This record gives sequence, C-alpha cells and structure tokens, in this order.
Amino acid sequence: MAKGEYLGEFEQLILTALLIVGTDAYGMTVHEQVEKLAAGLRAVSLGSVYTTLDRLEQKGYVRSWFGGAREERGGRSKRYFEITGAGESALKNALRVADNMVAGLREIGGLA
Repeated sequence: MAKGEYLGEFEQLILTALLIVGTDAYGMTVHEQVEKLAAGLRAVSLGSVYTTLDRLEQKGYVRSWFGGAREERGGRSKRYFEITGAGESALKNALRVADNMVAGLREIGGLA
C-alpha cells in the first residue's frame, strides 16, 4: 500500500459503520453506529464523524450525495454516504493486519 492508504482506527470504525448502516447512512446514523461500535471506549463527536467521512471521500473510500430537501428538516437535504470498492478493500486489509496481530499475541499467550 502506498503512503496515505492505511486506515486509522477511527477510519476503520467509520467504514464499518457505513457497511452496517447500509442505504440509510447519513451523518447521524453513522455517528450512532460508531458510538455502538466504540462501546464507550472512546468519545465520538458528530463533528469528528463528518471530518473523517470527508477525509475518506478525498481518499476515494467513500462517496456522498444529497437527498431531496425535506420539510421536517427545514428544507435542508440529508447528505448520504456509502463505502466504495476501494474503501472495502482498504478495510479488509486493515482487518487482516489486526487479525494477524491478535493471532501473534495469542501464540505467545498475550491475549486471553
């Protein structure tokens, strides 16, 4: 992988949340899913979710689009997100590395 193609922990959480949420992935639903995945082990602000989604879109791992304006949202549109094929590949590679680390630690009795 070239420099900049590696995923940080929070990027992995965001991409995983996008896969879980599916077709209704917009800022708030992604934020809620990331909070579930983080299980209280880290703070998750809505702003950090949007910042990370924007960064992942710049990397080509996520794409976004705006839905129609909604009256209940004061005429504003929701911005929807989905993971791209490149994003799925990057996430799979990151998870493989994590699996290798866990396996290595188990071999030496480092994890229960």
